[in-house]
Amino acid sequence: KVVCYLNAGGWENWRRDTGLFPLEVIGKNLDDWEGERWLDIRRLDVLGPILEARFDDCRDKGFDGIEPDNVDGFLNNTGFPLTYDNQLKFNIWLAGQAHQRGLSIGLKNDMDQIPDLIAHFNWALNEECFQFDECETLLPFIAAGIPVFNVEYALETSEFCEQARELQFMSLKNIWM
Repeated sequence: KVVCYLNAGGWENWRRDTGLFPLEVIGKNLDDWEGERWLDIRRLDVLGPILEARFDDCRDKGFDGIEPDNVDGFLNNTGFPLTYDNQLKFNIWLAGQAHQRGLSIGLKNDMDQIPDLIAHFNWALNEECFQFDECETLLPFIAAGIPVFNVEYALETSEFCEQARELQFMSLKNIWM
């Protein structure tokens, strides 16, 4: 299976559709990511057509699924007064867009909303749950028979592989960062 990365909650100054985003939906910088800023996810009237075109592009290129990034803006200083419900609505909308195109979609890192989102997502992708001791929050996916993928950056494989096996996570160590 091949998965298409899609920055759903963030604007990046290097994307070919950068100019389609009006300034009023572009917020504060994402921490540690130069050229990347948060989006006002409440503005589906503006963001919807842009993101739909990205979904179409992923589908048309033959991808099997979508990895939407930055889908936890409500927990960050985005420059917008995003709420739990705003994020929930946006993430459910994303899942619907993927499914309408026959694509699977993973919930990436938004662990606070798992109980409300698990029914809408086909898999979960987490970064560094072993490092931050928060993997247990992903267990509802395993209990529901939904795969969990995990990436660790700082830990050595000896520090998480056995735990990942026990939890039935598919984990890997990313060495490029």
